[in-house]
Amino acid sequence: MSNETSRSPLFGMMQKIPGGLMLVPLILGSLIGTFAPDALTIGGFTTALFKNSAMPLIALLIFATGTQVNTRTGGPILATAGTILLMKTIVPATLIIILGSYVGLDGVFGISILAMLAAFDNSNGGLWLAYTGQYGDARDRGAYVASAINDGPFFSLLFLGASGMADIPMIALVAALVPFLLGVLVGNLDPKWRDVLKPVPNIVIPFFAFALGTGINLGAVISGGFSGLLLGLVISPITGGLVYLGYRLILRRGGKSGLGFAAGTTAGNAIATPAVVAAADPNFQQYVSAATAQVAACVLISSILAPVLASYFLKRAGELKSEDADAPEGLPAGLREARGEAL
Repeated sequence: MSNETSRSPLFGMMQKIPGGLMLVPLILGSLIGTFAPDALTIGGFTTALFKNSAMPLIALLIFATGTQVNTRTGGPILATAGTILLMKTIVPATLIIILGSYVGLDGVFGISILAMLAAFDNSNGGLWLAYTGQYGDARDRGAYVASAINDGPFFSLLFLGASGMADIPMIALVAALVPFLLGVLVGNLDPKWRDVLKPVPNIVIPFFAFALGTGINLGAVISGGFSGLLLGLVISPITGGLVYLGYRLILRRGGKSGLGFAAGTTAGNAIATPAVVAAADPNFQQYVSAATAQVAACVLISSILAPVLASYFLKRAGELKSEDADAPEGLPAGLREARGEAL
């Protein structure tokens, strides 16, 4: 390990910001995507790394997360993931469908039922991994699997298509889970892989966050107007609050329950959900334009607000401290747990 003093501690500054490891590159990427969208389309390694890398890097992070799951952590991880899925996806989506049965597809305050579902029923798995990687433990990081399930249009199609009017892409669900399950297999066959892949989050999160950001045009966020701002502001306290209650009342996590607010986000690829739903059912086509802009606003606003809320509640409970705070000097962040397992 190098003891060289950093002249510009960029990494340290990002770590001081709640979710900063993902949030700062995400915002920088959105600025590039808005004001210089052609700068990263010159091809070669530049385009491959800074614009097109999000999916493969997230897949690598998912695989690395899977390697950290063993027989001692598997049960708690499934319990945590199930609680997140219940409180972040199933409960909000059910309430939105009930609301839609009373007010119709037009929704309320200019926010359609399609926009509500696309924004509420999924979560930003990258931000969750970035935040829990700093303040959570193996249970929390492994619970990423909830994001693998609710990420994308699956649950929007599921709830809207209960009458049979939409096809449910089951293969997409399977494809999202394969890297995680392979990681679990590899990590249990050869525990050395757990040590090798421990540093992966700190390496890949800033890069895939920047790449995701290049796909967020701030003009679309602004065009979402007041309705998009309103939707973005309520997602984190409502859905994050529900997961917080799940952590406190179901999982009994005590002071660490504040982590639940980090799940109160909207996934970046949810921006495409309105168009996917409309392709399955043309009746929703009239809502696609407004819903897409509103969801884009939610992605950015919730990415900022969710970690702030999580940090507030963790700090209030005296739990805003890194899981690696007690690691011996010289060990990379995140290796304290591996050291404990080796001993």
